[in-house]
Amino acid sequence: MTDESVRTLSDNELIQRYKQGDCASFDVLLQRYQSKVYSYIFSVVKDKDVADDIFQDTFFKVVSTINSGSYKEENKFIHWVMRIAHNLIVDNYRRNNRMPIVPNRPDCNIIDTLKLHDDNVEQLLMRKQTNSNIRKLVKMLPPEQRRVVILRHYGKCDFKDIAERTGVSINTALGRMRYAIINLRRLAQEHNIYIEL
Repeated sequence: MTDESVRTLSDNELIQRYKQGDCASFDVLLQRYQSKVYSYIFSVVKDKDVADDIFQDTFFKVVSTINSGSYKEENKFIHWVMRIAHNLIVDNYRRNNRMPIVPNRPDCNIIDTLKLHDDNVEQLLMRKQTNSNIRKLVKMLPPEQRRVVILRHYGKCDFKDIAERTGVSINTALGRMRYAIINLRRLAQEHNIYIEL
C-alpha cells in the first residue's frame, strides 16, 4: 500500500495492520490525533512539561494495551485515547495535590508557585461546583437536548458523531445544542444557579 492509501484507512484498520507488525500504521494514527490529544491535556494542566509527560504516558498506555491484545474495538479509538489521557491527568493531579511542583529553573520563584497552587485548588472547587450545577440543570432538559449535551460535553463526541448516534442531520444536532444552551441559561436563571455557558 502507498503512504497515501494508508492514511485513508479507518482507525480500526490501522490498528489491525499495527497488530500485524506494520509500525507505520500506528504512526498514521499518532499523526491523526496527536494535536487533539495534546491540546486537551495542555488545556487542563497548563504546564508544557507536565503535558508532554502525560501525552507520552497516554500513547505508551495505548501501545501497551494494543500490544497486549486488551484493546476492545467497540468504542471509537479517539474517545478511548482521550479517556486514557483524562485518567492520567486525574492521576497526576491526585499525586501532586499535596505538594505543588516547583520547576527546576533559576528564574522560578517558589512563592509564585505556591500562590498558583492555591489558585488552582480554588479553581478546581469552583469548577466542581459549576459541573454539579450543570448536571442538575441538564437533567431538566428535554430528552433530545439532554442527549446532545451529554454526548458533546461528557462523551467528547463531535457533531458528526452525535448526528450518527442520534439518527439526525448535523444541522439538527447543532440546533438541539443551541436550544439546550438557551434552555440551560433560562433554567439557571429560574433556579438562581450561576453557570458559565
